[in-house]
Amino acid sequence: MEATKVRSRIGILGGGPSGMFVFKRLVESGRHDLEISIFEKNDEFGSGMPYSYDGACEEHITNVSGNEIPEIVSSMKAWVRTAPAEVLKPFDMVPEKFNDYKVVPRLLFGEYLAAQFKLLIKQAKKQGIVVKPYLNTIVTDLVDDPELDEVVVITDQGDYNLDHVVMTTGHCWPVKKEGLVPGYFDSPYPPAKLKLDLNFPVAIKGSSLTAIDAIRTLARQNGSFEKNETGAVSYRLHKGSDKFRLVMHSIDGLLPAIRFHLEDTHLLGKSLLEEDEIKATMEANDGFVPLDFLFQRNFKDAIRDQDPEFYEMIKDMTIEGFVEKMMSLRESLDPFVLFRSEFAEAEKSIRRRRSVYWKEALAELSFTLNYPAKYLSAEDMIRLKKVLMPLISIVIAFVPQSSCLEMLALHEAGVLSIVPVDRESKVIPKEEGGIIYEYTGADGQLQSVSYEMFIDCTGQPHFMYEEFPFKSLLQSGTLSPAVIKFRSNEAGSD
Repeated sequence: MEATKVRSRIGILGGGPSGMFVFKRLVESGRHDLEISIFEKNDEFGSGMPYSYDGACEEHITNVSGNEIPEIVSSMKAWVRTAPAEVLKPFDMVPEKFNDYKVVPRLLFGEYLAAQFKLLIKQAKKQGIVVKPYLNTIVTDLVDDPELDEVVVITDQGDYNLDHVVMTTGHCWPVKKEGLVPGYFDSPYPPAKLKLDLNFPVAIKGSSLTAIDAIRTLARQNGSFEKNETGAVSYRLHKGSDKFRLVMHSIDGLLPAIRFHLEDTHLLGKSLLEEDEIKATMEANDGFVPLDFLFQRNFKDAIRDQDPEFYEMIKDMTIEGFVEKMMSLRESLDPFVLFRSEFAEAEKSIRRRRSVYWKEALAELSFTLNYPAKYLSAEDMIRLKKVLMPLISIVIAFVPQSSCLEMLALHEAGVLSIVPVDRESKVIPKEEGGIIYEYTGADGQLQSVSYEMFIDCTGQPHFMYEEFPFKSLLQSGTLSPAVIKFRSNEAGSD
C-alpha cells in the first residue's frame, strides 16, 4: 500500500502585498509538499490596505514607479498591455502611453497586485502545491500547541490546524476617539470618510505621506486644481468653502523630501553584510554590531565614489554630527521654500536619470539596517531611533512630484500652512467636538488653538506588547516583550 504523502501546512495571515511576497517565496522554493492557507479579511488578495478603497481613492498615487517594483510574475508595464479595458478606463490609462518611470494611481496598482496574486496561485497549483484561499475571513486569535507542534488559527469562519504561520497582517489603524468626539479622526483611512464640504480650518497632525493623503482628498472636496499651458498648477476654493484651511502640525515644522531618480531602483542593498562579516564584527565588539560601523560601511563608503564632494564634507562626521548638519540645513529655511528647491532638484534628477546619491545611500542604509539591527546594543538602538531615524523618515518619504505641485499650489493660495510644534505638544479633545492643540511656539510661548476638525496623520502607530491582537499567544507565554542588552553597565543603570 502506498504511503500517504505528508504535506507541510503553512498559513499566511493577510493577503496584501507582504503576504503576497511570502507566498511568492514559497512558490519559488522548489518544494511541492506544501499546503498553503491564505487568510484575508477583505474580498480580494493582493491590494491590501494602501492600494484598495480601505486606504485610497482615485486621487491617491504611489510613491514608486513601475520600474521600481520588485518582479512578481509580470512587470506592471506588461500587465497594463493586457489588462481589461474596463480596469484601465477609470484611470484614463492608455497602454501605449504607459511610462514605467512615473508613479501610478494607487487603486490601479492594487488591480495589478490582485492580478499578480491570481497568477501566483496558478503557478503554485501547477507545481503541485495545494492552495487554500480564505477571503472575507477575519482571524481573531492564534493558539500555539507545542505538544502537537501545531498552531490553531481561529477565525470567524472556523478553526484551522496548521504547522507554521506567518503573520503579514499589515496596517492597523486603531479607533480610539473617532466616532465619540465629533470632528475627530484617528487616521485619514479609509479616505472616503474625508469627502466633507468644510468652511473652517482643519488641524492635521503630521506632515508626511499620510498627511498628504488627507490633503489630496480634502482639497478636491473643497476646491479645484487647475493647470495652465506651461504646466503650472494653481488652486481655487469652491464657493461656500472660503474659510477652508489645512494646517499641518509637525515637529520643528519640517516637510518630507521629494521623490528623485533611483539608480538602484529596488534598493537591493549591495552593502548587505554577509554572515561571516557579522560574526567577525560581533566577536570584535563584545557580541554587538556597532551602529557607527554600519553607518561607515553602508552609508559613507557607499557614496565615496558616486559623490566624492559630499563624501569629503561628511567623512569625519559622527552620526550625531551628520544628522545635525542635515537637519540644520532643513530647519534654517522656510519649509515651503525648501520644498520648492528640493522639487527642482528632484525634477533635475529624474530628467537626467541621475540619483541624488546621499539620499539614495540613506534610503539603502534604512534597508540594510533591518537585519543587523537585532545585534545593536541598547545604546545604539536608542541612537538609531532618536537620532538617525528622524532624518531617514524625512528623506525616504519620496513624495511624488504631482503631490508636491499640489501642496505648493495650496500654499500659494493661502490654504495650506505648517506650524512647528514641540515634542510635548498635546491634542485635547473637546466634548462638544473638535480639539484644542497645545504647543510651545517658536517664540517660546505656550499656544492653545481651537479647531472644529482634527486628523491624526502621524502614520502607523507601533503596537505595545499588551495591544498585540492575538491574545492567546500572550497568555500562553509564546510571545514575550522584546529586550535588548546594554553594552555598558553604566548606561544600563541610568
